[in-house]
Amino acid sequence: MNSKAGSRRTRTAQEDETTVPAPVTPADRIVLEIRKFIAATIFFNAQAAEKAKLGLTDMQMLHMLQLYGPSTPGRLGIWTGLSSGGVTVALDRLEKSGYIRRKPNPADRRSVLITLVPSRMRKLASLYEDIERETRHRLTKLPQEDLEAVIRFFEALQAVREDS
Repeated sequence: MNSKAGSRRTRTAQEDETTVPAPVTPADRIVLEIRKFIAATIFFNAQAAEKAKLGLTDMQMLHMLQLYGPSTPGRLGIWTGLSSGGVTVALDRLEKSGYIRRKPNPADRRSVLITLVPSRMRKLASLYEDIERETRHRLTKLPQEDLEAVIRFFEALQAVREDS
């Protein structure tokens, strides 16, 4: 018998890479729930982008600018993982559609700052109002200690993302 073949295990349905194994530990359950949440959120954002007549990348770029404030194209590349060319193409589309402005960077005259156009962003806000209101409503039903644990959890996940 070939030693390689002898050392291979027969795949069971539990190990099938086309299915997600049933969670065994609380950490397994959390990872599974994160994956479900991310997948659903991506589709929600894709639908919102379609309603706004934007691409998903463009919509996510707007989210990054909302969350982190005015930014240089280089910083947007770091946050998004897009190449400098990819960032430029997305910013060109967003500028053409009136969502962003490029302004001289007062901290570095060789670069620009990307800023959002408030009137355009108010129109996008309506796409998220219902889900944000419902989320806040449900969060009011949780004990303060649970909310603080959730905050620590998301801060830990963000640190993982930033480190990778």
